[in-house]
Amino acid sequence: MDTISDGTGLPYDIEAQPLVRAAIDMKPKLRKFAGEIEREQRFPPELKGMLTEAGFYRMTIPRALGGLETDTLTFLRVVETLAESVGSIGWNCVNNGVIQLVTLGLSDDGIQEIYGGGKGTVIAGTAVQGGGTAVQVDGGYQVTGRWSFGSGCQEASWMLSSFQILDDGKPRVGPAGEALFWRGLFRRDEIEVVPGSWNVTGMRGTGSFDWTVKDLFLPEHRTMVHAGAPLENQWARWPGIVYALPIQCWIGPHHSSILTGISRGGVDALIDLTTEKYLRGRPGMLRDNQQVQDAIGRADSLLNAGRVYRSQTIREMWDTLAAGKEITLTQRARCRLASSNAADGARAALDHVYRWGGSTSFKAESRLAEAWRDAQVVGQTQTVGPEWYPIAGRALMGMDPGSRLR
Repeated sequence: MDTISDGTGLPYDIEAQPLVRAAIDMKPKLRKFAGEIEREQRFPPELKGMLTEAGFYRMTIPRALGGLETDTLTFLRVVETLAESVGSIGWNCVNNGVIQLVTLGLSDDGIQEIYGGGKGTVIAGTAVQGGGTAVQVDGGYQVTGRWSFGSGCQEASWMLSSFQILDDGKPRVGPAGEALFWRGLFRRDEIEVVPGSWNVTGMRGTGSFDWTVKDLFLPEHRTMVHAGAPLENQWARWPGIVYALPIQCWIGPHHSSILTGISRGGVDALIDLTTEKYLRGRPGMLRDNQQVQDAIGRADSLLNAGRVYRSQTIREMWDTLAAGKEITLTQRARCRLASSNAADGARAALDHVYRWGGSTSFKAESRLAEAWRDAQVVGQTQTVGPEWYPIAGRALMGMDPGSRLR
C-alpha cells in the first residue's frame, strides 16, 4: 500500500512516512545536543542545519511555496519523535509549524517576502493576543512592544507578534466595542532579545526569551487582523484538506504531542536503567522487581491510550472533510478533550517511571530528571489545560461551550 497521502486520505501507516522515518533515524544524533542546548538556550548551527535539511522547518508550508504540506498526523508524529529525544527540539519545531500556518493568512506580498527565499525560513514568536501597540503611518505601522515566549528566537529568521493600534492614544475597537488586535512579522535583525528572561526549570533549550521592538516601522503587507482568541483558521484560502481543517486539529494536539514524546523518552530511560541499576537493600536488578514491571506496563498503556484517542479524533475530522461534509461541534470538542487527556496521561505515565528511578531520578544530569522537568513545563500550557474538560463537556451536553471552542 502507498503510504503517502494523496491529499484526500490520510496515510494508513504514519510510522512509514519518510519524515517520520527521518526523525526516528535522527534520534541518537539529537541526544548529543541535549546538554549544549540546555546550557546555551539556543540551537547550534549544526543542529539547525540538520533540522532544515530533513524538512522539519517546512512541514506546514504549502507545496506551492516550496513546503511539504504535511498531513496533520505525520506532522504531530514527527514532533513527538523529536521530543522523545529532546523536548526542546520538538517544541521549537512544532511552534515553527503552527506559526507558519498563521502567516499563510498574510497578503501575497507578505507571503512572498517571507517564503520567497527558499527552504530556510524559520519563524518564532507567539500567536496569543497582546504585548504591543502601534500607530498607523503611511504604508504601515510604527510598533512598540515586548512579547514573551519567543520559542526558537535564537535560530529564527522571522518573529510573529500581536499588537493593538492606537488612535489618539486609545486602542482601536470593533463595532460592538470589542478590543481589536493585529499580527505582524518582524525580521529577526529588527528585534531585540531580552537576556535572562527565560529562567525556568525545564524546556530551557527552547530559548523562549522575551523580545522587544521600539518605534519600529512595520510595512502593511507584513500585518494581518488577529482573528480569534487565541487563534482561528485564517489560512483556509490555500487548497487542500491540510488547510481546511479546524484549528482544533492543530492547537492542543501540537503541545499534547510534545508531552507524549517527552514522556515516552522518560519511560524508555527507565527501561534502560532497569538493566544496570540494583535496588538498594533488595535482591536482583531493578528489572526483576514486579512493581517496576507494573509501573512500566501502566505507563505504556496510559501513553498509548492517549495517543490513539488523539489520532482518531483528527482522522475522523480529516475523513469528514474528505467526504465533503461539515465538521461538527462534537468532533471539535472531542479533539480538544483528546489533547488534554493525552497530555494528562503522559504526565501520569512519567510519574509512574520517575518514582522507580530512585535517587537517579532527581540527579540533574539524569534523563529521567530532564524528562520530568520538561513535562512539568509543557503541562502548564493553556492549550492542554484542565479547563478544556468543562468546555468540551458543555458542548457534548448541548450547551454553549463559549468562544474558545470554535
